[in-house]
Amino acid sequence: MEIKKSEFIISAVKPAQYPTDNRVEYAFVGRSNVGKSSLINTITNRRKLVKVSGTPGKTRLINFFLINDSFYFVDLPGYGYAKVSKTEQAKWGKMMEDYLVRRPQLQKVALLVDCRRKPTKDDLLMYGWIKHFGYEVVIVATKKDKLNRAELVKNNKLIRETLELDSSEEIINISSLKKIGVKDLLGNMFNDSSEGDPSISNGNPIL
Repeated sequence: MEIKKSEFIISAVKPAQYPTDNRVEYAFVGRSNVGKSSLINTITNRRKLVKVSGTPGKTRLINFFLINDSFYFVDLPGYGYAKVSKTEQAKWGKMMEDYLVRRPQLQKVALLVDCRRKPTKDDLLMYGWIKHFGYEVVIVATKKDKLNRAELVKNNKLIRETLELDSSEEIINISSLKKIGVKDLLGNMFNDSSEGDPSISNGNPIL
C-alpha cells in the first residue's frame, strides 16, 4: 500500500455529520499524547495533515481524511486526559459509541499505546470496547525510538500480557520521528483488502 494523496474532509460529533459515500474506513484511537496525530502525518507523508496539539485532550472531534480518493482514515478523539471533566468524558463516550455502533464501513481500528508504558485502564477499556463491537484491532506501540532492543522486547511482553492478546494479534512498533514501522503498519491494516484495494469491502457486514 502506497499513500499518494490525502486530504481532510470533515470533523464530526454525531452520525449525521459522517461522510455518506460508503467508502471503507480505518480508524486510529489512543490516549491523549500517545502520538496519534504524528503517526497519521507520518504514514500519509504529510507534515500538517493532522494538527498536532500542544494541549492533551483538546481535540474532541472525529476527523475524516480521504486517502487515495478511495478510503478514509478516521482520527478518533484522544482519551484519558485527567483534566477533562466528567461531563466531557461522558460526551466522548457517547460519541465513540455512536461511531462504533453505526459504521459498518469500518474495517479495522488501530489502538495506539506508548511502547514505554504499561497499558492503562482506559487502554484496556478501549480494547475491550472495540472487540465487543466486533472489529479487528491492530495494536500500535508508538515512540519505538525511545527504547533499545532489550527494553522494547520487555515492554512488548508487558503490553501483550496486560491486554491479554492472543497469539494471532501482532504488536506493530512505530517511530513517527524516524519513520520506522510504517510499512509494517500499512501491510497489517490492509492485508485483507481485495486485490490490494482497501476501498473494496469483502461484502460481509461487520456488525
